[in-house]
Amino acid sequence: MRVVFMGPPGAGKGTQAQLVSTALGVPHISTGDLFRANVGGGTALGIEAKRYMDAGEYVPDSVTNEMVRDRIANADCAAGFLLDGYPRTVEQVAELDAMLAESGQQIDRVVELTVVTDEVVGRLLLRAQTSGRSDDTEEVIRRRLEVYAEQTAPLTAVYRDRGLLVQVDGMGEIDEVSARVLAALR
Repeated sequence: MRVVFMGPPGAGKGTQAQLVSTALGVPHISTGDLFRANVGGGTALGIEAKRYMDAGEYVPDSVTNEMVRDRIANADCAAGFLLDGYPRTVEQVAELDAMLAESGQQIDRVVELTVVTDEVVGRLLLRAQTSGRSDDTEEVIRRRLEVYAEQTAPLTAVYRDRGLLVQVDGMGEIDEVSARVLAALR
């Protein structure tokens, strides 16, 4: 099964993606982990990405796309994978479609974790306090959520039109949310 996980910051995507990938027996592929692995491994893509990251700029789609392409070509992805943090733009959706089409594959399901904004703000403020991220003020967090909504709406529309999108309530205990996600995938 090839699954894309979506949801705003603080929705629990990372936690749920790890649990669901284990339950499905497919690798969890996080773009953040891909960046760290490529930079840490000194790959050509990692060196290029690091130049942008060190300058405080976004890593361009071309670099991100190639990292994803390389990762999903690994043997452990033959039976499927769970993408977390990719695609983020309509252009990346098209690129992912093209990557998968080369091997006769496609995305099977897109899971969007839905959450109550005020609850997510509370989660992120708590995370900011416990992790020492003093730059994560309520105003900054709310702006990040607005940006996510603006940038993600076109993606959810694409996947909804294809009949691939399932929205899952991301509120509640971790195990409850996992059960809802797995039920939506089965």
